Amino acid sequence: MNDTSRLDATDQRILTLLQGDARMSNVELAKAVNLSPSPCLARVRALEERGYISGYVTLLDAQRLGLQVSVFIQVRLERQIETALERFENAMIERPEVMECYLMTGNADYLLRVVVPDLPALQEFIVNYLSRVPGVGNIQSSIALKQVKYQTALPLPSGDAARRPGSAKAPLSRSRPPSRR
Repeated sequence: MNDTSRLDATDQRILTLLQGDARMSNVELAKAVNLSPSPCLARVRALEERGYISGYVTLLDAQRLGLQVSVFIQVRLERQIETALERFENAMIERPEVMECYLMTGNADYLLRVVVPDLPALQEFIVNYLSRVPGVGNIQSSIALKQVKYQTALPLPSGDAARRPGSAKAPLSRSRPPSRR
């Protein structure tokens, strides 16, 4: 459901700021959007209740945790029937190394993003798990050599209300530390 037209400039600014730093205090957020703390908190709660904010998370550094290998895996099923799709999706939901799983159009039925510590762990996942999921017909993997961009913040629509003077945008992602020149 797309009801972003019901977001005013202040709501959009709140969402932008919280995407950049979900730990921002209500007082800091209120100051940044030119509201007093109580109405600001009421707006945040309303955004949560309306489903614009689905949760708050802590993003971890995969490299520091030893998850050195990021892989994109295309999976084609033998048959694209409802039971096979459900079986495959349930199998992927169970696996913690599967970060994302998408039902696709095109040559592959599914696209997975998987993170593992090393190539033996990838081999273990593909040979001893993924290839044994009933209905899997073809597996094709591509290992990411370098992460060029990683962003968790969604691009918010920029309606007329968001373009009013004084509604500056905050940085939406922290994919790289600021450069020191």
